[in-house]
This record gives sequence, C-alpha cells and structure tokens, in this order.
Amino acid sequence: MARRFAGGDLIVATHNPGKLREIVELLQPLGARIGSAGERGLAEPEETGRTFIANAELKAVAAATAAGVPALADDSGLAVDALGGSPGLYSARWAGPEKDFAAAMARVERELADLGTADRRAAFICALALAWPDGHCESVEGRVAGHLVFPPRGGRGFGYDPIFVADGWTLTFGEMDPAAKHAMSHRADAFRQLVALCFVP
Repeated sequence: MARRFAGGDLIVATHNPGKLREIVELLQPLGARIGSAGERGLAEPEETGRTFIANAELKAVAAATAAGVPALADDSGLAVDALGGSPGLYSARWAGPEKDFAAAMARVERELADLGTADRRAAFICALALAWPDGHCESVEGRVAGHLVFPPRGGRGFGYDPIFVADGWTLTFGEMDPAAKHAMSHRADAFRQLVALCFVP
C-alpha cells in the first residue's frame, strides 16, 4: 500500500520558476505548506538516472533528506518520435546552462529538417516522485501526446510549450490559458495519479 502524505510542510524540489509555479498551482487544493528547494538553498543533485522516474526520485530523496520534510520532485521532457525520443531526459540540457529554450526549440526543428521527415508526432512526459526523509518514495508517470509546430507560438508556459500542440487542440501549450493546460497536461495527468495514490484518504 502506498504511503500517504499526512499534511504539513512539503518541499518542491526544483529551482525552475516556471515549473515551480505550475506545481504550486496544482498542489494548492491539497492543503500543504509549500516551499521550494530554491528558496531553501538546497543543492541540485546531478541527474544521473536513465528514466524520468529515476531522476525524479533522485531529486525528491535528496531534497527530503536535506530539508527533513517530505519533498516532491518532477522530471519531465519532450519526446519526439522521429528523433528516437530525443531530447527526452536531456530536454533541459538541450537549452544549455543559460536555459535558452528558443535555441533548444530551434535545434528540434533543425534536426527534424535534417532528417527530411514530415513526422511531427511528440509527447510530453512527466514523472513525479514524493519522498520522505527516511528515503521512502512513491512515483508516477504521466504523458500527453500531440505534435510539433514551427515557428513557436505563444508566450505562456515555459520550455518547449510554444511548439507543442496536444491531440484534440489547435493551440500550443504556449498559447493556452494556464487553467486549461493544467486540466490536461502531462503534469496534470501525473498529479491526478499521485493525488489518488498519496493524498486522497
């Protein structure tokens, strides 16, 4: 049986302000007192996992151990079918140390053009891990399928949002109202699973 979150302090193990904003909005109805790894000055561990879940667990356990309270970590990325699932685990690294996602999106477009393929299928994947200071961890993975568009459209969201259109939609994640995105994104899918597993009595 999964371990339940008993309330109180919860650290979001991220230094990414866009990701933190999305996670806080999703967490607010759950009654936790939310802080972040960035606010507490916690170090970011090296992401050495070979899956999204492994990286999320690594970050959550590191933050929970350092802070002494439960911690929630996310590892997410864009998987492009024609690129064999890349950038995938390396989605943030494609943006470089300056977090230049305009350059990262241009690289995706360039690599697809070099392949000469019309295949623009892609998916956003999000792994969430909830860890406790004793090292116990509960993990889930969500996804949303769609396709890519170029040039990028919209100034909302973050990361690769301006080039991703989810199945059944015409707007990119970068154009969508945040509330609409939160209702159907990969992160929302993962949160629904985690809430059912660890937050609902």
